[in-house]
Amino acid sequence: MTTSHPAPATSGTRQAPLGPVGAAVHQRIMGLQRGYLDDRSDAVGTLARLRRGIGRPAGETADLWGLIGTEPLYEQYERREFTEDTMRQAEEAAHAAVTLWSLHQQSHHTARMHRRPGPELGAAVRRLASGAEIDEPTRKRFVRVGTAATPVVLAGRLRDLVLLLRREAIPLDYGLLADQLHTWQSPGGPQAVRRSWGRSYLAVARPASGNGEATAGPNAAGDSDGPQDPDTTTPEDDTP
Repeated sequence: MTTSHPAPATSGTRQAPLGPVGAAVHQRIMGLQRGYLDDRSDAVGTLARLRRGIGRPAGETADLWGLIGTEPLYEQYERREFTEDTMRQAEEAAHAAVTLWSLHQQSHHTARMHRRPGPELGAAVRRLASGAEIDEPTRKRFVRVGTAATPVVLAGRLRDLVLLLRREAIPLDYGLLADQLHTWQSPGGPQAVRRSWGRSYLAVARPASGNGEATAGPNAAGDSDGPQDPDTTTPEDDTP
């Protein structure tokens, strides 16, 4: 039996291709997101149901069976490309990412809160600050996320950050988040993911250069998805 390993965590916008979990989540969210922005009743209703699963273990809420988009993962499991443990971890990661996105997207009827490629968690949280200074209350919430001991606790603490991101219309790459939540559950995973989130959190734009133009930092590409930007779909949005 072979095991499909989670994609390694990456920082800022220097993102590797998505792993199986992130790709499945990306495709599921993209379909739901289009429907929600088109005000389709089925998509609006699905998001409302998904929000009930936030902070709960995968599979616990029967009403969400078949709504998370894990069918491609089950196909790999049937082909023995996933072990039982890896499949369980994949289910938890996908469940957390999709349900958190459903909360993030709520009430945003013209802007996409899932972007691919888009800001990593740390970069998105740092954009909650009004300038170069670190916002201490937000930083403390971010630190609490990093110290979560279980996937369910982690999802619950991520909910607090997602609410802040929703308020400011700051998007997030939920495909990348799903892969990182998968990595979190593997040996050494929490340390790798925390390191990546921390790096993207600290990657701020450098001071303006001598000609008066800002010099882009490592996270500059992610900043193009800010709340004031037009919500245009790019080819990358359909590419895992």
